[in-house]
Amino acid sequence: MSGVPELRIDAVNDTAPRSDGDYVLYWMTAFRRADWNFALERAVEWSRELGKPLVVLEALRCDYPYASDRLHRFVLDGMADNRDRFAGSRVLYHPYVEPREGAGRGLLAALAERAAVVVGDWFPSFFLPRMMAAAGRKLDVRLEQVDSNGLLPLRAVDRVFSRAYDFRRHLQRELPRHLDEPPAEHPLVGDPLPAPVELPRAVAQRWPAADDALLDGETGLDRLPLDHSLPPVDRRGGPRSGAELVEQFVERRLERYADERNQPQKRVTSELSPYLHFGHVSPHRVFAALVEREEWNPSRLGTDATGARAGWWGMSEPAEAYLDQLVTWRELGYNMTWQRDDYDQYESLPDWARRTLAEHESDQRPHLSDQQQLARGETHDPLWNAAQGQLVREGTIHNYLRMLWGKKIFQWSPSARDALPVMIELNDRFALDGRNPNSYSGICWCLGRYDRAWGPERQIFGKVRYMTSDSARRKFALDRYVERYAPDGDQLELPGG
Repeated sequence: MSGVPELRIDAVNDTAPRSDGDYVLYWMTAFRRADWNFALERAVEWSRELGKPLVVLEALRCDYPYASDRLHRFVLDGMADNRDRFAGSRVLYHPYVEPREGAGRGLLAALAERAAVVVGDWFPSFFLPRMMAAAGRKLDVRLEQVDSNGLLPLRAVDRVFSRAYDFRRHLQRELPRHLDEPPAEHPLVGDPLPAPVELPRAVAQRWPAADDALLDGETGLDRLPLDHSLPPVDRRGGPRSGAELVEQFVERRLERYADERNQPQKRVTSELSPYLHFGHVSPHRVFAALVEREEWNPSRLGTDATGARAGWWGMSEPAEAYLDQLVTWRELGYNMTWQRDDYDQYESLPDWARRTLAEHESDQRPHLSDQQQLARGETHDPLWNAAQGQLVREGTIHNYLRMLWGKKIFQWSPSARDALPVMIELNDRFALDGRNPNSYSGICWCLGRYDRAWGPERQIFGKVRYMTSDSARRKFALDRYVERYAPDGDQLELPGG
């Protein structure tokens, strides 16, 4: 049956599909889009195979960790786009927004009672793997999770890679056979689906669809039990905005990417990480845009898996520089999180890093900053404060300064073990692209993950790579950046602070 590669499909339980089910249910949790989505494509296949209507449930809890107006609004923008995208199709789309803690409990089970099969998203970090596993134990119907995370299927790698170079070599050997198996650009196009079904009345009454006013941002967030101290950012979430950003990046910024991407004062990065994180944009869609721009075909791929960062793709220098971030570094993080449960723990750092950090744990710190000072950007370092100001205001930090941001938190903490949860807390609360495999790989990189031992050995850092604000300011003209993002005096408080 499947046009979706088998390697991307995982049966969460051993239950068979129900022949007497009323519909196929797609439980949309991580790939919140109607296009370029293997999970939706798999649900469509089941719908056509079984001759059952398709129901799409996209639900938004109010009690997930770090729930705030910022994160909720970004997801709601995507739900509004999906409502419009499914309108007029033969899909029943049900956007449910939990009005109070626990109100949505039982919704999935109620819908699954009438389902022939349930298809979910296979996302390898945060609380989603535990949620999917729990659903597999409870549901008395076949539950599949489908991997639409990256160009390389998660299961195409059978070990955890400790260096980007080694992972890149694996990609160069393994990826070509998967490039001709992309998701359908528009999964709903093709043979018509069965006529849509209505939700059971009891389900629709107890768990009604979110109203248009909430989805469209006209009203509603203030009524939800969220962290209202963190307002939405000045950018719209959703597949529509994500697609526009892909086009802008490829057409207007890409040509400068290789030379200027590490310069925070210049806007040349893709800014796609929040859209990739929330599943509003597929990495396959981004890759397709690069292929079109470059007039590329797979015959231009290199034949030797050397692990080199440039030259293997057979694309322009800017395109290859970006692909190394989109594919190598992004999917390296996914490789770690789906295979190790301790991906966000100190014990997951490489042996050499933990050893040198332990040797220097008693080194005197010239400055110590507590979590509230860091959250408010009230340190002695104006550049760090500006980076934190950008994170608070825009929900992201420029890639280069995010590395410096983490290194300084470590330097200003009693130990690396103390610094790690602080970095995760600040990032996951404020960042639109937090709570993602790349968040944890980037944060842990600051403490040695995916890196090597460096010399000379230094106080506090030991052999972990050293970075300073002074060196960053010597490399780049950052005065305007500091002026733009200097904290404005708002007294931000962390929950419980």
